[in-house]
Amino acid sequence: MVKYYETSAADVRIRTAEPEDAPLILELIRGLAVYEKMQDEVYVTEDLLRENLFEKKQAEVLIAEYRGKAIGYALFFPTFSTFLGTANLYLEDIFVMPEARGLGAGKALLACFAKIAVERKAGKAEWTVLNWNEPSIRFYTQMGARLLEEWSLCRMDRKALSGLAEKL
Repeated sequence: MVKYYETSAADVRIRTAEPEDAPLILELIRGLAVYEKMQDEVYVTEDLLRENLFEKKQAEVLIAEYRGKAIGYALFFPTFSTFLGTANLYLEDIFVMPEARGLGAGKALLACFAKIAVERKAGKAEWTVLNWNEPSIRFYTQMGARLLEEWSLCRMDRKALSGLAEKL
């Protein structure tokens, strides 16, 4: 069942995504990939989105709408902090279509994400931002986030994971 969140931004509403939103979510993911200059790294399909988001419930998606038209999304999933002893939320993506920026949808998506984190008693929420993405860095810090410069992101792709797993 779709849940709507009213926002302080004029004519902007946030709603939870449903399985029939898979094509829309894929379109928004591709928009984010273009913005981040990573189009060649998008392998997800509508079927994978339906399976992993709505059947396996591995992540959740919020859709930002302006006057009923989808203009952005946020995708997040739970994590756990051993130091806090709490479940937390990780924001994998937040994106507003370039032509819709300035309407307040990004702030509404981030505020809705924060509301969900508070409702779920999350100890913290985290996400990453590309170092070159100065507009997003400014936006996040204006919203109250702080950059953790003492931490570095580590990543293993499928090839590296397979190689390491073979050493077991």
